[in-house]
Amino acid sequence: MIQPYTMVDVADNTGAKTAMVIQVLKGSTPRGRFLRKTATVGDTVVAAVKKAIPGGEAKDGEVVRGVVVRTKHPLRRPDGSYVRFDRNAIVLITVEGEPRGTRIFGAVARELRERNYMKIVSLASEVV
Repeated sequence: MIQPYTMVDVADNTGAKTAMVIQVLKGSTPRGRFLRKTATVGDTVVAAVKKAIPGGEAKDGEVVRGVVVRTKHPLRRPDGSYVRFDRNAIVLITVEGEPRGTRIFGAVARELRERNYMKIVSLASEVV
């Protein structure tokens, strides 16, 4: 569950290292729980780049869109199993939904395939 003000890692080679989520675009608001939208794997968020390497495509303070690829909160699968990662991570995308980077670092969840992020799945080193 990722919500506004959550610090996330950036798992691609655009030059951004960490970002802070500003708004959740495609998320859910469960009834009786949080009043703010929360994002899980495959949801789109708007984030501000907080730390970036010099000379990278993404700069400090830039407002970007990203898709969540890893969450610390366990994700339940239809077969009853759960998948959980060590840290929250996003991949920066364009407005059309294409990844901005050419490489994806670390594992990504299989649920991205169901959300039609096939380019991210194909660039990832491991799909869990």
